[in-house]
Amino acid sequence: MYPLVYIARHGQTQWNTERRLQGQADTDINELGRLQATGNGRRLAGLIGKAEDFDFVASPMRRTRETMELMREAMGLDPLAYRIDARLVELSFGDWQGFTFRELEARHPGSTHGRRGAKWDFQPPGKGAESYEMLLERIKPWFDALDRQTVCVTHGGVMRCLFRIVEGVSKQEAASLEIPQDRLLRLEGLSLEWL
Repeated sequence: MYPLVYIARHGQTQWNTERRLQGQADTDINELGRLQATGNGRRLAGLIGKAEDFDFVASPMRRTRETMELMREAMGLDPLAYRIDARLVELSFGDWQGFTFRELEARHPGSTHGRRGAKWDFQPPGKGAESYEMLLERIKPWFDALDRQTVCVTHGGVMRCLFRIVEGVSKQEAASLEIPQDRLLRLEGLSLEWL
């Protein structure tokens, strides 16, 4: 059973709009991303009551840190009074990072076909590249160790893994879930709900 946790995906980045494989590339959020982060902070302010009852933690990537800082500012809190945890970083796309699928296919025809058939277990080429299953194994201990109410800012891949961990959705369904950047995901007990 999990304590109450509010989870936000980082705000939109330019690479999101271009559908580039972002992974562990350290990108910044754009103007819409800043608005999304502020909106999520305002929504959260109305949900949690006393902020001091919550642990605030983010992935160390710039896009997640800026999102957390804007959320906290919108809540009337010190923007920098949160911690980071490297386990919450997005999965690595290895050699594919920074490319669109169209660009990868233009360079290496047929190279992305294996991912289409088995997206969850597919590991891209390159040093440090991860599949969603590898990401799940990395982040599950963090979620299992939660012992207090928490606000977390992380990435789409981490949130897809959470649906596998908590609700047992199929690999295929988890891999294709849309993870919005302008909503909060509430985890409590053994249930997830979009707000």
